[in-house]
Amino acid sequence: MIRQSRAAGIGLLISLACALSSATAQKPAQPTQRLPVLYDAKKLGAAALQKREKLLVPKLAGRAANVASATRRPWIDANGWRIGRNPAGKFYYEVPAGKAALALAEAFVYNADAIVKIEEADAAQAETMLAFLRTLPPANWPGVADLGVIDDGSPDIGEVLNLLTRRNLLFRIVKTPAPDLRLNIQLGTQEFPREAAADPSEFVLRVRRQLTDEQRSLRLYGTELVICRMQSDGPHARVHLLNYSGRDMEGVRVRLRSVFGSSSAYAFGVKKVTVEDFALDATGTEFTLDQLGAYTVVDLSAAK
Repeated sequence: MIRQSRAAGIGLLISLACALSSATAQKPAQPTQRLPVLYDAKKLGAAALQKREKLLVPKLAGRAANVASATRRPWIDANGWRIGRNPAGKFYYEVPAGKAALALAEAFVYNADAIVKIEEADAAQAETMLAFLRTLPPANWPGVADLGVIDDGSPDIGEVLNLLTRRNLLFRIVKTPAPDLRLNIQLGTQEFPREAAADPSEFVLRVRRQLTDEQRSLRLYGTELVICRMQSDGPHARVHLLNYSGRDMEGVRVRLRSVFGSSSAYAFGVKKVTVEDFALDATGTEFTLDQLGAYTVVDLSAAK
């Protein structure tokens, strides 16, 4: 942690607040946060689901031992990029026992118009998650983004969006390059030739190197099985953490490229989550979450 004069400290807070504002500028406010809906066969027929896009079961997906892979990194089935690609879309999940809570949380985090069809064994867990979501303070703020991605609708860019999400590289889908973002990605340009996306993992690594870790609004340490989304109105921020591992975690470290002075944490699936080792330095804020269940929220306010 650094020590500095009061004047220097004020200057630091102003400069970093401006950095966060540039990451969230020129974006419309989010619509009121939606709660996903549990499928009720008495109220909705099966035909109602067929009119919606079916999403994957959110989970850590195992790889068969005899399947070759270019990477040993864990593979996550997650839907945030699909929902972000079609924010006005209508979706549904059909999840096996044990997956209801994560599906409901994922739909909530990305503000999806979603129906979740669950197993009867998950009914109590699903209702508990919905009750938890209702208790969260409202935070209808724009999503924070460092990257702009021009979506041409192709499978190539779809896989890029998928991997950007899983690597916690915050992006916004745009129609044309956005001047307020640090880097814009458009396949078929000299900077990003389409053939480079044939290896999406290498492509996304290249994007990360061009952005640089120092310029990322959010970084996560200690796990590759948690996907984050960040929202902010400038002086406040909310960090969503979705845990796809299927088990509780300990000691997950978060770094934000903005200065915040206070925090509140809310967690589903653990008795109490504690924000530990909260520290500010010249480039941002770091803290550790002692425990993570399926879904955790951290709300932050600017340092005074």
